[in-house]
Amino acid sequence: MPRFTTVALAAGAALLARRAVRRRMSTAPLWPMPALDEPVSGYGRGSTVPRKVLVAARTTPAEGVVELRLEGRGLPAWQPGAHVDLVLPSGLVRQYSLCGDPADPTAYTVATRLIEEERGGRGGSREVHEQLHAGAEIEIRGPRNRFPLVEAPAYVFVAGGIGITPVLPMLRAVEAAGADWRLVYCGRSRATLAYLAEVEALGGDRVTVVAEDESGRPDLGFLADTPAEALVYCCGPDGLMDAVAAAMPEGRAPRLERFSAAATTGGTAFALELRRSGRTVTVAADQSVLAAVREEVPGLMYSCRQGFCGTCRQRVLEGEVDHRDELLTDAEREDSMLICVSRCAGERLVLDL
Repeated sequence: MPRFTTVALAAGAALLARRAVRRRMSTAPLWPMPALDEPVSGYGRGSTVPRKVLVAARTTPAEGVVELRLEGRGLPAWQPGAHVDLVLPSGLVRQYSLCGDPADPTAYTVATRLIEEERGGRGGSREVHEQLHAGAEIEIRGPRNRFPLVEAPAYVFVAGGIGITPVLPMLRAVEAAGADWRLVYCGRSRATLAYLAEVEALGGDRVTVVAEDESGRPDLGFLADTPAEALVYCCGPDGLMDAVAAAMPEGRAPRLERFSAAATTGGTAFALELRRSGRTVTVAADQSVLAAVREEVPGLMYSCRQGFCGTCRQRVLEGEVDHRDELLTDAEREDSMLICVSRCAGERLVLDL
């Protein structure tokens, strides 16, 4: 009997302790953060689970371009247009399109051009070129696909420089499917155009190469006559993608893949309420929401600060969001935002923090 009494008392004490913890969580939201119905951090998604891969091979498919073959076990399947996050040795996170064979379950292939700081580089490509060699181990997340290849009878592809990487698997796929397609592939010179020989062999006279040192910038006027059944895909520098969009027939838009950082500032200041903490802060016009929030919640997770990885995704309770990310779907944007780049479109925003 004494032993039974002791066990019962211990069980009762444990139950009371659990209830006390739950009460503390509900009354003191910042210790720790109460669990949400669904994870809102990018790390909560299967596609962003970190995994280690080995740099099995490194080649140079064009001047200033490095290709990496990344091998690992249990790599998720992917489709043309997908990309992965590379977590570089310094901790920087950068996104690179997969340009290998989706049928190969043992490896991913990515390629990157070295972009110097004076041309807008932010250090990621230099780190890849200087530090990632055969035998190195690196962490990746993904793949994710916000640039999917949609079935159609005809396609027009426009690739600028390293923008060929997501387009290359698409070309292989549409050729295998017997679809009608053409490609305009442009860059500073032929020597800088990665996979040029493969592309020309695959497409023949359906491929138009525009090297600036030979013929200047591409003439995109032909896009105005694009048939209604043809889909237009473009990846490359922002200037090229803007030009393609401007050349499209009225009422139609190309499918674009952007990897440049979104502008996180601009507009006006606004009030930001952190509902669960009971605090309200002001986000200045020259400040990101992430920076303002971290002054109140220093341990909040974030990673790329470019609107790509999803780590800083938070639930929006009230207010209109000016979405500037390149990740969330329309459905996801109804009640959440990436606070590293997106802002308030009005005067007040309420987050579930």
